[in-house]
Amino acid sequence: MTAAEIAAPLLNRIDELAPGARTVRIRFWDGSELPSVDGDPKAPAVILRSRRAISHIAFRPGEMGIARAWISGEIDTDGDIEAVLGLRNRFEGLTIGASEYALLAKTVRRLGALRGGKPPIPETEFRKEGGLHSLLRDRKAIAHHYDVSNTFYRAILGPSLVYSCAYFADPTESVDTAQERKLDLICRKLRLTEDDRFLDVGCGWGSLVIHAAREFGVRAVGVTISEAQAALARERVREAGLADKVEIRVADYRELSDGPYDKIASVGMYEHVGRDELGGYFEHIKSLLRPGGLFLNHGISRVAPHVKRKPWASDATFLSRYVFPDGELSLLGTVIEAAERSGFETRDDESLREHYALTLREWVRNLLDNRETVLAEVGSERERVWHLYMLGAALAFESGEIGVHQTLFVKPGASHGLPLVRKGLLPHVSSS
Repeated sequence: MTAAEIAAPLLNRIDELAPGARTVRIRFWDGSELPSVDGDPKAPAVILRSRRAISHIAFRPGEMGIARAWISGEIDTDGDIEAVLGLRNRFEGLTIGASEYALLAKTVRRLGALRGGKPPIPETEFRKEGGLHSLLRDRKAIAHHYDVSNTFYRAILGPSLVYSCAYFADPTESVDTAQERKLDLICRKLRLTEDDRFLDVGCGWGSLVIHAAREFGVRAVGVTISEAQAALARERVREAGLADKVEIRVADYRELSDGPYDKIASVGMYEHVGRDELGGYFEHIKSLLRPGGLFLNHGISRVAPHVKRKPWASDATFLSRYVFPDGELSLLGTVIEAAERSGFETRDDESLREHYALTLREWVRNLLDNRETVLAEVGSERERVWHLYMLGAALAFESGEIGVHQTLFVKPGASHGLPLVRKGLLPHVSSS
């Protein structure tokens, strides 16, 4: 019998439990194939390249097993990968009972998926070390994601080297133009001036501190716990002729004690802090800020509790093991409550959800355009991780499963200097 014939009873049962959901073909390692439920011969195909594709899932059922099979190349797609990813919502609520598990076990045995034993875990999976959100483990987690290759990040992000959502005036403009506008927007929301001492928590490759010093004349400090990021950021600061105005440090925000700063930004960093640590995060940021100082927190948020999907909700997900180890998202209300409990006053909030979807689409395009460079730098496993992660994230932002917010806070105790109305926030940035 072919692999498709052996697997057919199991797939038929799944189709009964989720009518019309499986709009893809399933192609097996022996060339046999099961059609999609609608019989469309041009439907995208999920390709199982070997029995290991099944054994990954058999030994680790659910998302992690599928992720390991994808990353190792044992599962692939033929056709529209986005259409395949779109199936993830179609099977929500699917209940698997004892009879289905028995049929699954029988199918796995008959396909010979257990003969080779447990398949190897992909090299790019994060190995935990130290207590959750300890300084040691946070450094390991950040190194896993960021200390990969600066060449790799240039290929994905483009010359702006900004790893957070851009701010588009038009969906057709370049991501670099939109990133310049986002940097300028942050600086203007913070009302930066040449008299300000400015701190960027999680400064990445230094793009924001460089922009703030060059365009607004501030004295800036950028901190990151990624050695690779810091090295390139310092090089970029020197090339910009700003070594006398910008300092890059390798440090955790919890290790900083050299306040007060007039203005502070944290862009795409709070997600690494952890929900249980939010109070301490805001309290420490507040301790570094002068009375009347402004703090802008830019980060991805969870959606309302009634939505079933909870990205980064556990230790056993694709994102937590391969993309953002120990990353946790919070509801916007939770973030604001933690900030206000620490003594901050909330002054403004802006949702940039659609902007992140547009940004990710551009990053996926960059990945595909520079695929050979990416493969040479980081190998096929990480290339497959990033393709899946960025495309899946774009879909999640587009559908409203996750959001991203810029929230502006004030430390009470002195005049904040904010105008009565929102003005001067959107300077013209020429398209390129």
